[in-house]
Amino acid sequence: MEVLRRLFDLPSQSCFILGPRGTGKTTFLKGRLPQAIRVDLLDPEQTRRYAAAPERLRMLVEAQSRPCCLVIDEIQRVPELLPVVHGLIDEQRGDQFVLTGSSARKLKQTGADLLAGRAILKSMHPFMAAELGVLFDLDRALRIGMLPIVLGSPIPEEVLRTYAALYLREEVQVEGLVRNIGVFSRFLEIISFSHASVLNISNVARECAVERKSVEGYVTILEDLLLAWRIPVFAKRARRTVSTHPKFYLFDAGVFQSLRPKGPLDHANEIGGQALEGLVAQHLRAWIAYQGKDWSLHFWRTQSGVEVDFVVYGQDGIWALEVKNTAEARSQDVRSLRTFREDYPQSHTALIYRGRERVMCRNVLCVPADEFLRQLRPDGPMIRNMPDDGLRMG
Repeated sequence: MEVLRRLFDLPSQSCFILGPRGTGKTTFLKGRLPQAIRVDLLDPEQTRRYAAAPERLRMLVEAQSRPCCLVIDEIQRVPELLPVVHGLIDEQRGDQFVLTGSSARKLKQTGADLLAGRAILKSMHPFMAAELGVLFDLDRALRIGMLPIVLGSPIPEEVLRTYAALYLREEVQVEGLVRNIGVFSRFLEIISFSHASVLNISNVARECAVERKSVEGYVTILEDLLLAWRIPVFAKRARRTVSTHPKFYLFDAGVFQSLRPKGPLDHANEIGGQALEGLVAQHLRAWIAYQGKDWSLHFWRTQSGVEVDFVVYGQDGIWALEVKNTAEARSQDVRSLRTFREDYPQSHTALIYRGRERVMCRNVLCVPADEFLRQLRPDGPMIRNMPDDGLRMG
C-alpha cells in the first residue's frame, strides 16, 4: 500500500505518541521527520545498550548540531530514558523529542508524569475511512479492520491472525504480565463476546473459570496495551435512572473478528452488528482524539433497557448515534434516539445503518454507514449537511 496522508496532527514541541502496534506511528514519523535521529527500542541491541546506560542518550543528543529532533520508538521498553529526556528538555536548547509507545503500563508504573507539561500526549489510531479515500471498502473493513500493518500486507488475513499472538509473545508473556498465558488466551476469546456490549466482569470470570479479580486485571492489561477501552454511561442531568456498567470495545474491528470464535451456533448478522458498531466506535474515538477539542464519548442506557449506542458530548453540542446492521431504517430502530431527545432536546440524533440512502425516519436522520465513515474528518462536523433542527424535532 502506498504511504497515505494521515489526519494526525504532529505537534511542533516534544510529545508522546501512544498507539497499538501496527497503527503506523513509525511510518508516519519517518515521513514527517525524515532528518530526525532515531532510537529504535524494538531493536534488541539498542534496547540492551540504553537499558545498561541511559546516559548514552544525552551523549547522543549533545553530539548533534542544535537544535535537533530525536525520535525514540517504543519508549516503554526502556523507561529509564525518561529522566534523561526530562533533563534535556529542561535545558531549553530547542530540541524536540518524539516518544512513541504501544503500552501505557510501564509508563504509568515508572512515572511518565516526569514530563508533565513538557511533552504533549497524543494518540494514533487505526486508519480512518477518510484517510483511505477511494481505497476504503466497508465490507472489507468489517472483515479485516483498519490497521495499517494489516491493510498494507499482501496477506492481510494472515497478519491479522498473528496479531494477537504477537502481543501475547512480545508484551504479555515476555513482560510477565500474567502467570498463566493459557488462561489469558482463553480470556481473549471469551472477552471478544463482550465487544460492543455492556461489560459484565462476573460473567466473563465464570466463563473463564477464574476469579473476578483476575478478569479485572486482564481487562486492565488490555487497556494498558491500548488493545481495548471502556466507555461510561452518559448521566449528565439524567432525568431517568441509568445503568452504571460501562461498555467494552476492542480497538479494531479486524482484531475483534480474529479473536471472536465462530461456529454453527453463531449468527453472522450478530457478529456483523458487533463489528459495525466497533468500527463506528473506533472512528469516533479517532475523530475525538485528532480534533483536539473537549469531546467525550459515552453511551446511554436506562435501567428499563432503553439504549443509545454512542453519545458524544462537548462544548459544541451533544450527538446521539445509534448503529444498526440493517438495510432498512425502521421506526423501532430510532425509538431510543427519540427517547434520548425527549430528555435532551438540544441534542443532534442520527441512525447509522447499512442502507444506501439518507432518509428521515420519524424525524430522525438515517445515514448510510459507508457515507458516515467516509465523511468523518477531524476538520469537519460529526455529520455534514445535517438538516435544520427545526425540521427534525417532534
